[in-house]
Amino acid sequence: FSPFVAFIVVTLLFLIGPLFAVIPISFTPDSYLSFPTEGASLRHYEAFFTDMSWIKSTGQSLVIAVLSALIATVAGTAAAIGLSRLSGPTRGLILALALLPLVTPAIISALAFYRGWVAAGLFDSWTGTILAHAILAIPFVVLIVSSAQSRTNPQLELAARSLGASWWTTQWRVVIPSLKPGIAGGALFSFVVSWDEVIVTIFITSQSVVTLPRLMWDTIRDDVSPKIAVIATIMIVLTAIIILFATIRSKKGGSQA
Repeated sequence: FSPFVAFIVVTLLFLIGPLFAVIPISFTPDSYLSFPTEGASLRHYEAFFTDMSWIKSTGQSLVIAVLSALIATVAGTAAAIGLSRLSGPTRGLILALALLPLVTPAIISALAFYRGWVAAGLFDSWTGTILAHAILAIPFVVLIVSSAQSRTNPQLELAARSLGASWWTTQWRVVIPSLKPGIAGGALFSFVVSWDEVIVTIFITSQSVVTLPRLMWDTIRDDVSPKIAVIATIMIVLTAIIILFATIRSKKGGSQA
């Protein structure tokens, strides 16, 4: 290995190092955070799946993540298709606006959402939470779909229009099918963004909406129990599966193109 490759490997191991601690701790038989030195136990997994407050927050997170991913996918795909028709300063300005949530610090976004949602009457509501998560996820969809679109043949759309297909038929029958891998990848990443979001959620929710990451945040301040490691393990595994599936889909789409 070259020094550069070795540096990358060490950096990656440093970043994923906590995973090797969290997952074993979730199987500890003790009532406190510890490595399972005397055998593994599923008692904390049982405690999680029998606690209705955690089950309810998990269900809320899933519903919010699915709906926000749907909105972000539709809006981000439409934005990516529209940006492909533009050029020059106009395209650069619209692209910068679309990617703004991605480059804005999370705490700044949280404060902006809080002020805006309070004024709009969306604070501590499902609608406000779903919209906020969708806005945060749109940049990922724009980037992924735009990348997929750069590998498609633009002549296919021109051929469809020249053969008499309407604009809507062309988009539905030609453009969107050619972008399916990118759209699927954008949808999955949007789900992950919403599923893991905590900072903005803390600022825009109170009692009516309690997502899983927010409940973890509230709980860890009072009781650091192995149940937190269980939840973290579940979120890590689910996120890894989604990202792996999205990566495989993107690679298949690239090979087919």
